[in-house]
Amino acid sequence: MTFDRSIKIAPSILSADFADFGREIRAIEAQGADWVHVDVMDGHFVPNLTFGPPAVKAFRPHVKTFMDVHLMISPVDPYIEAYAEAGADMITAHVEAGPHIHRTLQAIRATGCKAGVALNPGTPASAIEHVLDLADMVLVMTVNPGFGGQKFIDLTEKVRRVRAMIGDRPVHIQIDGGVTPETAPLVAAAGADVLVAGSAVFKGGSVENPAPYGDNIRAIRAAAEGVLSSVA
Repeated sequence: MTFDRSIKIAPSILSADFADFGREIRAIEAQGADWVHVDVMDGHFVPNLTFGPPAVKAFRPHVKTFMDVHLMISPVDPYIEAYAEAGADMITAHVEAGPHIHRTLQAIRATGCKAGVALNPGTPASAIEHVLDLADMVLVMTVNPGFGGQKFIDLTEKVRRVRAMIGDRPVHIQIDGGVTPETAPLVAAAGADVLVAGSAVFKGGSVENPAPYGDNIRAIRAAAEGVLSSVA
């Protein structure tokens, strides 16, 4: 993956048809998705249960872009290798998901995967200040993790702080939670470049009628890019 700060849309397959993941993944990519976002939850770190390594391995052959695996699990370290072997391109772990986030990011990178570090809404930006040189991405959660379809929490000042901390490092800023054409401009203007969207992408469409997926992706992208062009 070549680094750039262009806007990337990463649909979360948590909002896809669980009975037809293969075709759903192919559909969103055909409709313009840049990355495929996989939300892994353990029913412990967050109040929901989703995909284990075998599921991620099953998704992998269908993903032709970039598979972004967000681990909302604790402890996270024992499972890093399994998700890497399942085919993740990026593995993101939360600051609170283990005792030593520095070691966790080292472990992710040791597998050959890109390493992301996630900040919950209540986690200050300062928590990642000393691990930015090990990170390929900072994920700023704009909802409390655990469920799709939640209302966006406006943390644009936090995003600006993270962007300033990153400086000229080749580190993405990802936003996950409540991203829509209305909220995308707020976070894009603050410095985010990877936008995760679940229900906002999948609403109105299906594998039999995927055109709305493309309309939704283009609407989010246009809203985010529009604010950047007006600032430039």
